[in-house]
Amino acid sequence: MTITDIQSLRELYGLPGERASKKELAVLDRHMTDFVALSPFLVVSSYSAEGTVDASPRGGQPGWVTVLSENEVLIPDFKGNNRLDTLTNIVETGRIGLLFLIPGVNETLRINGKAVITLDSQYLEQCTYQNHPPKTCILVTVEQAFLHCAKALMRSQLWEVGMQVERSVLPTMGQMLRDQIGGNTPLETQEAMEARYRKDL
Repeated sequence: MTITDIQSLRELYGLPGERASKKELAVLDRHMTDFVALSPFLVVSSYSAEGTVDASPRGGQPGWVTVLSENEVLIPDFKGNNRLDTLTNIVETGRIGLLFLIPGVNETLRINGKAVITLDSQYLEQCTYQNHPPKTCILVTVEQAFLHCAKALMRSQLWEVGMQVERSVLPTMGQMLRDQIGGNTPLETQEAMEARYRKDL
């Protein structure tokens, strides 16, 4: 059995409480601005003109994402693998969703809105990291913003030291890629891959 209409969904779950309904803002307040400033990690969600969806992890030192105003956020696009899933989707649809996390804090911050890719030199200079400016920046116009409750991170115990696993429980990234891609893919050790990553941060 599947649910195919909103009425059935609401009959099962009920309506959100008053606090959940009222917490959504159309701009960033001081608490949200502080949250962004403390966050070293976010997940960027986007979708293509065909409706293909994507969620991409992004990170930097706290302060790497800039709140320009109560309705604008600037995200540097640092060097990656050149798949350009997020950037392609932004070109096609101009929409974006952001989920900000702060280590040790169980609440998260969600922002949804419009996005454009900018080459403005002022923005690129502002987002330079270790003398390396990003190739582009993502300029987000905020339409919805709200703090998300702690339940998911509490259930997962994400920040608990005891929940951390040894990297060795999985094959190295090099081995997994070789298994997936096959052929003559070079087998790179985890240490070599991480060293290569550090040079490109």
